[in-house]
Formats: sequence, structure tokens, C-alpha cells
Amino acid sequence: MAQFFSASEIAKAAVEIEKKGQEFYRRVASNAKTETLKALFEHLAKEEMRHERIFSDLLARLGAVELPAWSNAEEYAMYVNALIESHALFTGGLAEKYMAEATDDKTAIRMAMAFEKDTLLFFMEMRELVPASEQEFVQQCIDEERLHLRQLKAML
Repeated sequence: MAQFFSASEIAKAAVEIEKKGQEFYRRVASNAKTETLKALFEHLAKEEMRHERIFSDLLARLGAVELPAWSNAEEYAMYVNALIESHALFTGGLAEKYMAEATDDKTAIRMAMAFEKDTLLFFMEMRELVPASEQEFVQQCIDEERLHLRQLKAML
């Protein structure tokens, strides 16, 4: 049997990702040059808030979950930590830098796309760690992040 890994830290990280996403989208919405883009960023901030609630609820339900067959506990923990640390909004003050630099719409859109892609990758890995009964909630967020990415791409 595979070793077990506590998914609660990953769920906590997902909550933090969503909080930082809300902050980013609120800030770039206030700087958006067009009403269409402002509305999109405000919508995305609300989506991140909803995702935060989903992952907070998930956190309350999670226990130990089985590691993927291809990994051991140390290797997988290092991998997940690398995903978290390399996320666009967690890299050494990068979130604040992104928000400060997102002064024009195209830059803000590109930064938002980077955030969504990093979040998508993180959630895809998270889906593999949660019990089957919880995977639908993570998959729902994955599908929504994909939609966000398409919406942002359409604005370029």
C-alpha cells in the first residue's frame, strides 16, 4: 500500500491561491481602462472568492489520502511544494510586483493568464490527492479555471 500524505496543507494552499487571486483581480479591475475588462476582472474576483469557499469546505472534510503510485512521500511533498512555490502569486513578492506592474490592460491580462495557468496545474495535481468523493469539486474548479483562461485570451 502506498504511503499517505496529508492533503490538508494542499487544500490550505488552494485557499491561499484563491485569496491572492481575489486581491489581484480586484486591484487590476480598479485599474482597467475599459468597462468590459473591468467587469471581467470583477467577475473573476468573485469566482476566486467562490473557489475559496469550496476549498475551505474541502479542507474541513479532508484527511489522509493515498499518494500517486509513481511517487513516495518525500518526492511528492517536494513536487507539491515546488508547485506552490513556483506559482505566479507565491514567488518571493511576485504577487505585489505583478499588481504594481499591471498598469495597462494587456499586461494585466497576461499576468492573469499566468495566474490561471499556474492555478490550473496546481488544481490538476490536487485532484489526484483528494478522495474520489471530493474530486468532482476540484474538477469543477479546474473547468472554471480553463474557462477563465479562455475568457482572458479572448480579451487580448
